[in-house]
Amino acid sequence: MFQINPANSSNSIGNIVLTIAIVVLAYATIGQLPLMIAVQSHSDVLEGISGPILLTYSKVLGKNLLLFYLLVPFLAAFIALLLCVKFIHKQQIRSLFTSRKRFDFKRFFHSFCVWGLVLGVFFILTIFNSNTLSFQFPDLSFITLFLIALLLIPIQTTFEEVFFRTYLFAVFKTKIKKSWIVVVVTGLIFGLLHGSNPEVQLIGYSVLAYYIVTGFFLGILRFFDEGLELSMGYHTVNNLFAAIVVSNEWQAFQTDALFLDHAKPSFGWDAILTICIAQPVLLIYFAKKYNWFNWKEKISQ
Repeated sequence: MFQINPANSSNSIGNIVLTIAIVVLAYATIGQLPLMIAVQSHSDVLEGISGPILLTYSKVLGKNLLLFYLLVPFLAAFIALLLCVKFIHKQQIRSLFTSRKRFDFKRFFHSFCVWGLVLGVFFILTIFNSNTLSFQFPDLSFITLFLIALLLIPIQTTFEEVFFRTYLFAVFKTKIKKSWIVVVVTGLIFGLLHGSNPEVQLIGYSVLAYYIVTGFFLGILRFFDEGLELSMGYHTVNNLFAAIVVSNEWQAFQTDALFLDHAKPSFGWDAILTICIAQPVLLIYFAKKYNWFNWKEKISQ
């Protein structure tokens, strides 16, 4: 996979800093521009509405349009990262995704389907054990949501996987020799960067445990399988499920999903089961399926 060799001038510290700066600027400027223009054009209306900023934007712009604006920055950052790897680091773009000769779509869709099935089971249990869910019959708004989510959420999740699990992994590996420490560091960064999410502000910083542990889990998948196919499949279906199947009024994605959960913000049993049981079981399952026999050897690298 993508590696950074400090002896190569294309992988100098200056080029690393330049790449990260370009990616961040693409996200924060070009990517945010559509939302900034929309907010400015509705500034008079927005000034008269109080409440959480995303909920306010959602009321004025509409949930689907707001979702689109929230996802566009990831597209800008993703394109910037690919261009930097190609022209600054002078490496193949494929190396960002896998160590195999080609991207293994079977791995991707297997992970996608397995985690999607688990989410479905969790959701069915929620339906039978909760009275806070309400069904929203699909209409044109849902069709628009479905198209936006199907087009842009895979880009969002792919960018996050490539940036955290490949690029930053390679950057830290130049200074940290133990790969398991790099997995921990990148997982921590991934989790802590979710600190500005609305659910963290409402529930408290304890919910960051979910994001941090999930960062560890995704990093382990990438490291032992030597590719992003499994982590991308997991991450993609997880976010699609949150956008299309069930939503609420306090999470980062405000959508017209099939179901709306009216429960108060909480660190739910499903999140606890995910990080304590489901993710460890998935690691064991993938290890057996894809023959990860060299755990001790690889973890010491």
